[in-house]
Amino acid sequence: MDWDDVRMFLAVARTGQLLSASRRLGINHATLGRRMTALEDALQTRLLVRRTNGCTLTAEGEVLLAAAEKMETEMLSAQARTASTDTVIAGTVRIGAPDGFGVSFLASRMGHLTRRHPELKIQLVPVPRHFSLSQREADIAITIERPDQGRLVSSKLTDYTLGLYASRSYIEVAGEPETAEDLRLHSRVGYVEDLIFSPSLNFTGEIMRDWDAGFEISSAIGQTEAVKAGAGIGILHDYVARQFSDLVRILPEVTLKRSYWTTYHETSRDLARLRIVVDYIRELVTEESHIFVAT
Repeated sequence: MDWDDVRMFLAVARTGQLLSASRRLGINHATLGRRMTALEDALQTRLLVRRTNGCTLTAEGEVLLAAAEKMETEMLSAQARTASTDTVIAGTVRIGAPDGFGVSFLASRMGHLTRRHPELKIQLVPVPRHFSLSQREADIAITIERPDQGRLVSSKLTDYTLGLYASRSYIEVAGEPETAEDLRLHSRVGYVEDLIFSPSLNFTGEIMRDWDAGFEISSAIGQTEAVKAGAGIGILHDYVARQFSDLVRILPEVTLKRSYWTTYHETSRDLARLRIVVDYIRELVTEESHIFVAT
């Protein structure tokens, strides 16, 4: 069996779409379709059920997927064992991250790594959502909870804190609350509740029973911008909010703590370019650990 065909099959199985898989592989959509047909002909079995909205695996396709992932693991391990210490770090690593960490921290710091390794391409996807590592939506995910399912490798990156913030212009008009109960008299900014993708983000209940924000935004960076503009009081990441002199930390005794984790699929653990990126992110966070936790 041709490893290249297996690699393409893995991409289709993980994305669930020929078009998405062809884009990830950098080949023509029609070419990929022909390669999958040729693979099915060679194995004399149907692997994919192709529909207009995507592909699903047949029972035989599921069997091949399990075998293909084992082959992939062996290939990656062989690459790691045979690579010399001066091997050029090349290829693409996609990082999925919450928008607060991705935009406010990683985006301005990852360029140094690509300058150090010119043949390494970093794709940063800083959006408020979960990423499927098994389907290769990302190679590395920065998560706010440690995953407890799947063949994943996770390690704690750092703790971080959040607090209540308002803009100086808002306080001049509405005043500053003296107690958590006083927050009911103020405009509040928060997440769109039915779009919260992790229980760890549903932290308003730790401050007051019914936050009931008048302005809901499904993005941490969006909430920061709204609070800066005077839309109300919000629960913001301390390491993000402290970058802006117009934001005031109110009720400083109210502090929430969460954690970031680095997570990747165990089949990628021996991939040199992934280890380089994971280690670099850890170095960055360690060097600037003081910014993440309010003191």
